Amino acid sequence: MKLKTVTKRSGTTVIYDRNKIFNAIAGANRDATTPKDRLQASDIDAVTGAIEFAISDRDSIGVEEIQDVVEKSLMAHGFFDVAKQYIVYREKHARRREAQKRLMDTYRDIFFVDSKSVDLKRDNANINTDASMGIMLKLGAEGAKHFVDNYVLPEEFAIADHENYIHIHDKDFSLITFNCCQIDLLKLFHGGFSTGHGFLREPNSIRSYASLACIAIQSNQNDMFGGQSINAFDYAMAEGVRKSFKKSVLSEIKRASFYCGVDEVNVDEIDFEICRYAENENPAAVAHLSEVLGFDEKLAKAVYSEACRDVEEETHQAMEALIHNFNTLHSRAGAQVPFSSINYGMDTSPEGRLAIREVLNATEAGLGNGETPIFPISVFQLKSGVNYDFNDPNYDLFQQACRVSAKRLFPNFVNIDAPYNLQYYKPGDYNSCVATMGCRTRVMSNVNGPEESGSRGNFSFVTINLPKLALEAKGDVDVFFELFDKYIQISHDYLLFRLKTIEDKHVYNYPFLMGQGVWMGSDKLKLTDGIREVLKHASLSIGFCGLAECLVALIGKHHGQSEEAQELGLKIVGHLRERTDKFTAEEHKNWTTFATPAESTAGQFQRSNRKKYGRIKGVTDRNYMTNSNHVPVYYKMSVMKKIEIEAPYHALCNAGHIAYIEIDGDPAKNPTAFEAVIRAMHDANMGYFSINHPVDRDPICGYTGIIENECPHCHRREVTVGKFHINRLH
Repeated sequence: MKLKTVTKRSGTTVIYDRNKIFNAIAGANRDATTPKDRLQASDIDAVTGAIEFAISDRDSIGVEEIQDVVEKSLMAHGFFDVAKQYIVYREKHARRREAQKRLMDTYRDIFFVDSKSVDLKRDNANINTDASMGIMLKLGAEGAKHFVDNYVLPEEFAIADHENYIHIHDKDFSLITFNCCQIDLLKLFHGGFSTGHGFLREPNSIRSYASLACIAIQSNQNDMFGGQSINAFDYAMAEGVRKSFKKSVLSEIKRASFYCGVDEVNVDEIDFEICRYAENENPAAVAHLSEVLGFDEKLAKAVYSEACRDVEEETHQAMEALIHNFNTLHSRAGAQVPFSSINYGMDTSPEGRLAIREVLNATEAGLGNGETPIFPISVFQLKSGVNYDFNDPNYDLFQQACRVSAKRLFPNFVNIDAPYNLQYYKPGDYNSCVATMGCRTRVMSNVNGPEESGSRGNFSFVTINLPKLALEAKGDVDVFFELFDKYIQISHDYLLFRLKTIEDKHVYNYPFLMGQGVWMGSDKLKLTDGIREVLKHASLSIGFCGLAECLVALIGKHHGQSEEAQELGLKIVGHLRERTDKFTAEEHKNWTTFATPAESTAGQFQRSNRKKYGRIKGVTDRNYMTNSNHVPVYYKMSVMKKIEIEAPYHALCNAGHIAYIEIDGDPAKNPTAFEAVIRAMHDANMGYFSINHPVDRDPICGYTGIIENECPHCHRREVTVGKFHINRLH
């Protein structure tokens, strides 16, 4: 036999070893057969000999060629089951090698490539992957994904994800934690709480309430991989305003007594239910102070008025600090600004209104150089009878929210009046108001306990690549639905697999989320208790991406172009909702349908589809497929028509949804028109929506907003003289 060496895939050569062929066939034999049906050693030796004979005239051979010969020899001897297992083994290791290469390429890009040219380093807006801790976080994430892909995921899930039929989100955290939570601050703050590094007393001022709201978001982010939301921000801050006002009244009484030469006043008899903050005059409070303190009416009025001014200024400062803190606090080894959201608009008390007004003022003012703050993502809760109608107590705050959103893109708006949200609403119960994350996650229904927005969140979600299923079906709608059912089931099974991993963890694995009773039911658990019982309150979500491109692949038009496509689109999403509702009924878990926030996934899916199927007009010809159920942004249509088409999908997507209306120009110049569009979305029963508009950024001072002739912050003008741009300061 001439054969002396084998060339490995790396290009290196090794001495030929017959035992490696024998052992590989023996391994496939063990996997393919039961002990009584396995090939004898003499059979394996005979096949090995045949392989050697086939390659005996070579001096050297590549390992891939040897494996090809092994497959043919097994088939020639009639050992079909063993051949099948050998092929499966070979494919599995090929995928593992490819994953290893991707991991090493990723590491190279993180370390050595300019971040401006690498999508990988921009996939999370709240992570700075140029900083050392951001690089460390990204390295760990990519290594964790590699481990999960190759050593944890069952074959069925790994293949579906690898071939981009589905996308498993946040795979790097799949062995560690789960997605997101809506934090009930009133519940958390009462009695104080621990961050794990020390106990914090119950806050006693609006400054402390705002500060600890940021600490709560930051601490909870360290226990979870997704966003953190405060579901009733205004109700929580109102309690802080009340405490600050009481302090201000006592401080102003002390000051007035000193200047007026009054030795003693009996403050213990002040009833702060009567003497409470008001936006305008409060004769009852003044009269009460005069009677209890023995002050004349003029002095009592001065005390009360000064206390009101004090708490208004303190609340303004507190909300300004909150906006700055949310954009500078870090979690996860200092690498990530917490993805934070706050919901407000429903508290009609004077204290709640003050908190809403000042957080809107702080959002409008922006950061130090006038930059639009990325966080928190503000969400204004719209409700007829509270803030939507012209004579509602908080209607002025709705108008202010429109003005601020027209300038800063936020707040977004959630519609409590939509029938699928209104069914949960109970006047006066802040936990009955649907709240949402900035990333659109919605959690409300609960087959295992209270149907509340606070203290709950999403466990995890998987996204299905709808255009790929349509392309595989070659326009056959029946085949499409067969494939759709297959990948809905795979997504469902994967989420149960992931749930089983996390269910076995304990309270001490989540020292803030569970240890401080943030999650529903966790306040009844001991540190060493498992969390299986309380995870029943989470939602499990199956989402979708690229409905528009899917429809084009199936019938040649998307839902913005034809009624037939709209009907089919609603049938597709409705089918997913029927399946998740059925899972809920059968398994008593909170299964939901998600209009996935799939910005990066939309690009990943599109690249994969184009690589396999080529460039297809309206399907794979753009860099990104269309997010969830949206009408493509490039398709020109009226605002009202877009609302009409997209609104019905919101009722189907109970895990979350959003609608974006794109407008040109500066909407701040026409707040009436801005409000009219918001009203149109509300009245069409959309659940969560926003208006997008151009936002400019000054490259010198960093100001973000609308810049027309000059920067409002640094007053720089950019003019053109001939072929040259000149920066002009004045």
